Amino acid sequence: MQIQPILAALRRHKAGTVLIALQIALTLAIVCNALFIIHQRLVHINELSGVDEPNLFVIGNQWGEQYSTQEAAERIQQDLVTLRQVPGVQDVTTANNYPIRGNSNDNFITMTPEQRAPTSDAAFYMGDANFVRTLGLKLIAGRDFRPEEVRDQGLRQSVVPSVAIISKAMADKLFPHGDALGQHFYAMTPNPITVIGIVDVLQRGDVGTWSEPYAGESMVVPVRPAEPFGLYYVVRAKPGQLAEAMRAAPKALYKENRMRMIDPKDGLLSYAEIRRRAFESDRGMAILMSVICGVLLAITAAGIVGLTSFWVGQRRRQIGVRRALGATHRDILHYFMTENLLISLGGIAIGVLLTFGLNLWLVTHFDALKLLPLTYVLSGIALLLLLGQGAVFAPALRASRVPPVEATRPA
Repeated sequence: MQIQPILAALRRHKAGTVLIALQIALTLAIVCNALFIIHQRLVHINELSGVDEPNLFVIGNQWGEQYSTQEAAERIQQDLVTLRQVPGVQDVTTANNYPIRGNSNDNFITMTPEQRAPTSDAAFYMGDANFVRTLGLKLIAGRDFRPEEVRDQGLRQSVVPSVAIISKAMADKLFPHGDALGQHFYAMTPNPITVIGIVDVLQRGDVGTWSEPYAGESMVVPVRPAEPFGLYYVVRAKPGQLAEAMRAAPKALYKENRMRMIDPKDGLLSYAEIRRRAFESDRGMAILMSVICGVLLAITAAGIVGLTSFWVGQRRRQIGVRRALGATHRDILHYFMTENLLISLGGIAIGVLLTFGLNLWLVTHFDALKLLPLTYVLSGIALLLLLGQGAVFAPALRASRVPPVEATRPA
């Protein structure tokens, strides 16, 4: 098919041609970047926490009385005994925080006491000798804490640990040569901490944007929070008995001490709920971007259908003349399909520039975003070409059915 007559026809309909081309360009720019953002959010939502999520739940326990460190430690020991006797409970541990909670207790990590700029800002977990086992963390090197290493930390006390278990991500960051076990680092004190164990994955408590440079960099020290404000009990249920254990555990704790407080809204959370809350904003962003993509593609398709239908109505006599001169149904169909293809290619040429420009602007203003891979642009181009050809097919098919007798009717 000759392109020149099509280009001549488009020049006679500049306004409609330019508007559709610009619509395609804008759609390409927004859809490509939106799909990339959706992919990033979905990857973030599905990040591993490293813990046995299907069988874990967390109790936020607050003391209703002012306890000394010694009294709090004794209460904690009694609670641990009580919880282990609950039907369906496999194990329990204490913690100051837990993975993907939404907040992190962090420590700047340096390799020497004199170092000014931190090597890492690792999440800082306090746990007893059951922490690794209860959370279901996978110890890939070294050993777990021994009971005699665990120390209680009361209010305004600062217990400086001498050993720690760190995540593989943190080990790789601090000791890139793979020799982390037995090495030392510093966590905002002049006392060195020795790495005695490495777990495969231990996600941070905070999973927000600012934490992304330190994703997965976490450490556990053998310290038990024995403060008057309370602490978290992380409970691991036996497989298939999570719901039963979650119902029974608070009742058992209240029975043991009715002065304690467990928030009815946030004090008892399964890990499914913890994950849902942690990534709620990411999920909302992905849904919003998906809706925007769908609306833009629908508007673009509707625009192509409307414009082509309008042009077919305007050109009925011209089409009739071509049909009378021997043009087949296929020739007319190909004419309009090719016309749309040329408009789409023009819009895409502008859209590619807009796409990378918009991405650079987003990367400049939002740290969490990254440079757009070329595959997203190529996929967007293919999507819009298919959308254009699909949208123009119905009106083009109607045009191909215009009878030759239209040529004899007055304009």
